[in-house]
Parts: sequence; structure tokens; C-alpha cells
Amino acid sequence: MAPASSSQWEHFPHRADMGVRGYGATLAEAFAAAAEGLTAVVVEPFEVRPVERMQFACSASDPEFLLYDFMNSIVYEMAVGGRLFSRFRVQIDGDDLQAEAWGERVDVGRHQPAVEIKGATFTQLAVGRSVDGRWFAQCVLDI
Repeated sequence: MAPASSSQWEHFPHRADMGVRGYGATLAEAFAAAAEGLTAVVVEPFEVRPVERMQFACSASDPEFLLYDFMNSIVYEMAVGGRLFSRFRVQIDGDDLQAEAWGERVDVGRHQPAVEIKGATFTQLAVGRSVDGRWFAQCVLDI
């Protein structure tokens, strides 16, 4: 699985919601960076201790739908499982994604979550290569 060490993410504004875009040398790194950017909408990722490991698996017929499913799997675990994640490792093989995420249960006093993410949307959903050759993976989050 590709580590997210050479990846980066950024937020971009979208009316009342928030966009997140991940970059990486590989498609898997871009997905991992987008997932870290998702966490950063809620809390500073460096404040989340990587003490629990969760696994995620998704399948979709194209990379955009794969990103949508992956991001919503993370949002689901954050909302229902009460967890935050600080580190991601993603492997993509054709239509299949396998991921590991490390984090911990939300501690409201310590983490001070800023918002609750309702889900990833199809708005500005895109996966591809930027002009510098890096992969990017982006979507708008409903907050």
C-alpha cells in the first residue's frame, strides 16, 4: 500500500460547504491525502493520535465513484463510530480500493471538532492528473 508521505491536501471554498483536494505522486497517495484533508475539516490531523487501525474497502467502476465511496466510508465511521483519523494508507487495484486508517475515538474536550461532515457529494467530484503530473482527487463535502 502506498503511504501518504509525499502527498498533500488543500481545502477550497464552496458556498456553505467545503471542498477538499488531495495530491500525490500516485492515485493512491492522492486519495490518502484527500482523506487527511477530510479530517482537517473537522480537527487538526496532528492532534489525532494513531492508536487504532481501521480497514476500508470499496469498489467502483471509475476513480471518481471510488473516491466518493471511500470518502463516505470515512465520514460514516467518523459519525457512527465516533472516530477521527490522522493517517491513511491506500492501495488501488483497478476498480478496488483497500485502505488502512489510523486514529482514535473523538475526545470532544481535546479535539474540539469544528463541524460535522454529513457526507461527500458529487459536486466538483474529479480525479485526474494536474499539469505538473501529480495525481489529484477532489470533492465537495456537505457540512
